[in-house]
Amino acid sequence: MEFFCYHRDRRGSLALRMELLEAHWSYMDRFDKEMIARGPTLTGDGEVPTGSVHIVDLPDPAAARAFAFGEPGYQAGVYRDVLLRRWRNMLGRTMWDFPGGRTGGSRYLVLGLGRGQAADLAVPPVLDELIAYGPLLSDDGNTWLGTAALVRAPDPDSARAVLTVDRYAEIEVHNWQFGGRQQ
Repeated sequence: MEFFCYHRDRRGSLALRMELLEAHWSYMDRFDKEMIARGPTLTGDGEVPTGSVHIVDLPDPAAARAFAFGEPGYQAGVYRDVLLRRWRNMLGRTMWDFPGGRTGGSRYLVLGLGRGQAADLAVPPVLDELIAYGPLLSDDGNTWLGTAALVRAPDPDSARAVLTVDRYAEIEVHNWQFGGRQQ
């Protein structure tokens, strides 16, 4: 089962986040084979982390909760909240398979929180710009709750256009970059 996990930083927690960076990476190294995508969201200028995205393939919702809430930053109080949802990998690949590579161009997390009938269940035509894409689902995988995408785009408005805007209660767009240790 695939899960989307977004830890949002608590204000004033940057120093603690940086202090725990090696512990965070070591924790995530344990899930290397399960990782579909990972990386921080950043402020508008791309300089300061605001959150941490992880998309992982785990056995069940209990394992996903253990993953999300066992993370060292969460345990130490770096994050203000955690969004954890089932997710479906519509691209069938990891971020490391993205043809655009780790660098070049602006990258964004686009998070559409659902409203009513499911939307954007087909992969958008901008396939070459999609790093990860899929619906957010209930724990049982039967109810659509929104859509999460990692996308390369020239600007936030272009990134937002990956989703059908009027079909969501809210759409968030965050600067994002490939995460993990540099190989």
